[in-house]
Amino acid sequence: MKAARAARAARRKLERPPLLRTTDRLVLPPHPALHVPDTKVALSTASVYPSTTETAFELASRLGYDGVEVMVWNDPVSQDVEALRRLSDTYEVPILAVHAPCLLITQRVWSTDPWTKLVRARKAAERLGADAVVVHPPFRWQRQYAKEFVAGIDRMAGETPVRFAVENMYPWRYRDREMLAYAPGWDVTEEAYRHFTVDLSHAATSRVDALELVDRMGDRLAHVHLADGSGSGKDEHLIPGRGKQPCAELLEHLARTGFDGHVVLEVNTRKSGTPADREADLAEALAFTRLHLAAVRPAP
Repeated sequence: MKAARAARAARRKLERPPLLRTTDRLVLPPHPALHVPDTKVALSTASVYPSTTETAFELASRLGYDGVEVMVWNDPVSQDVEALRRLSDTYEVPILAVHAPCLLITQRVWSTDPWTKLVRARKAAERLGADAVVVHPPFRWQRQYAKEFVAGIDRMAGETPVRFAVENMYPWRYRDREMLAYAPGWDVTEEAYRHFTVDLSHAATSRVDALELVDRMGDRLAHVHLADGSGSGKDEHLIPGRGKQPCAELLEHLARTGFDGHVVLEVNTRKSGTPADREADLAEALAFTRLHLAAVRPAP
C-alpha cells in the first residue's frame, strides 16, 4: 500500500510542469531605456502560516527569493537565533529583516515587556546580518509603552545601524463602529520616526491612498511589505495584483526614486488549498514584483 501511494505521488510530480525560478524566468538583457534597481525581494515567513518557519526558507530558496524576513511568533524556531542561522546556511537564503513580536498572539513571546522584545529583535538582527527590524505601534492599552514609544524608538535607532522601521497600521472596525487600537496612532507619518515600513494591505484596510502615504514617508521609507487589498475593511494580504492597491505603481516608484530598502512579500496563503497551490501563489507574487520593480528611463 505504501509503495503504491509513493508511485502515485511520483507520477503526479512528473505530470505537473516544473515551477521555474522567477529569477531565471525574468532575467532581461541590459537596456539603456530600462532601470532595474538592486532592491532585494524577500519572503516573509508569515506568508506560509500556519506552516513552519523552515517551510518559508525552503520555498524562498526554491523559488528564487533574495532572502527572508523572519516573523517572530509562536513557532519556537522563529525565536531561536541559532536555529535561524542554521536554516539560513542550509537553504543559502540570507535573513534580511526581523519582524519583532508585536501581534496579539505573541504577547508572551520573548517576554511580556515590549521593550525587551525590541532589544531582543535588534540583537537577533545584528547577529543574523539583517539590517531592519519591523515594529508596530503600541496598542492603546499598553499605556506606559505608548507614552514612551516615539522617544524610545528614536533612542534605540541611535544605538545600532539596524533600521527600526515602524509600520503603518489601521483602525479596527466592527460593522459601523471604528476603534482606534494603536497609540500614538495607526498613521505613523504623524510621528517623527526615523524609518517607516509601508504595508499596502494595511493601507487598504485603513482606506488611505497608499501612494500619498508613501509620499508623506518620503526618504524615511526604509522597508516595504508588499500585499494587496480590496478595501473591504479586513486585513487581507492578497497576492499583489489580485486587489485594488497600486502595487505595480509603487514598485515602479521605488525603481525610479533609488529606494535602498527591501521589498518583502507578506501575503496570506491560508486559502491556497494545497502546498502546490501555495507554492504557485508565492511564485506569482515574486514574478509580479520582479516584473514591476523596474522603471523606464526618461528620454534624453
